[in-house]
Amino acid sequence: MIPQNFQYSSPASMQEALALLSEGDVKILAGGMSLIPMMKLRLAAPERLVDLSRVPGLSGITGDKGTIRIGAMTTHHEIEDSALLRAQCPLLAEAASNIGDMQVRNMGTIGGSVAHADPAADYPASLLALEAKVRLVSAKSERTLSVADFLVDTMTTALEPGEILQEIIVPIEAASAGVSYQKMVQPASGFAIVGIAARATKASGKPNFARVGVTGLAGKAYRAANVEKLLVDTGDVEKAAAVVGDGIDANSDLFASADYRIHMARVYTARALRQALSRAA
Repeated sequence: MIPQNFQYSSPASMQEALALLSEGDVKILAGGMSLIPMMKLRLAAPERLVDLSRVPGLSGITGDKGTIRIGAMTTHHEIEDSALLRAQCPLLAEAASNIGDMQVRNMGTIGGSVAHADPAADYPASLLALEAKVRLVSAKSERTLSVADFLVDTMTTALEPGEILQEIIVPIEAASAGVSYQKMVQPASGFAIVGIAARATKASGKPNFARVGVTGLAGKAYRAANVEKLLVDTGDVEKAAAVVGDGIDANSDLFASADYRIHMARVYTARALRQALSRAA
């Protein structure tokens, strides 16, 4: 199908981009891997697209005092291929390598994906496990939120009118930590039917720290604190993985029923935890 008519703007500065956001029904174009298909299906019909690809300072990956800052327009391929991330935040690089196909990874951006807030997207599970933050800017102010606070509901975030997601901030991973992203792929789209991101450390061979992010299972990605606690308390991966769907209103669709998703979430949680622990020093 063909999208409805729209105006296209390609600002050359952040100030110009922010000014354009105040002009009617505007959508930000940050790669377009989700927005353009929605427009073709007439599920979205903005009056104007504001393309951020020419705005300086919105892409790149830099280390900064114990954290890594990733510009919102940084592509999935750049994240997958980053030597800095592979060395100091390998979970995010591993998640990026699981996104779609090469064409999607070359065009799609981390900021576009996170702001779109698809409940089956890959990044949110890893960002929640990493306890990452996002920096939002508007013409008059800026603020920093945790990813947990930023993701509100299905395709709904805490972005206010006139705001742009400028960068994602992730911690440098401890050298002793092991990480893993495990995903059950929907073969046509590449999205996650279930995706599990895990970080773990151990002492004397037993888990003493865990963070687990879950995507695909619920209306939004979430951190499975119950899994984390049970793993550290018992050291039993199977027992910890078995509670991943507890209290969750699981998604059900043409690809997987709620019961099947919960079952597979347990399977993939166990896989992710085992691999993370096997990689932990």
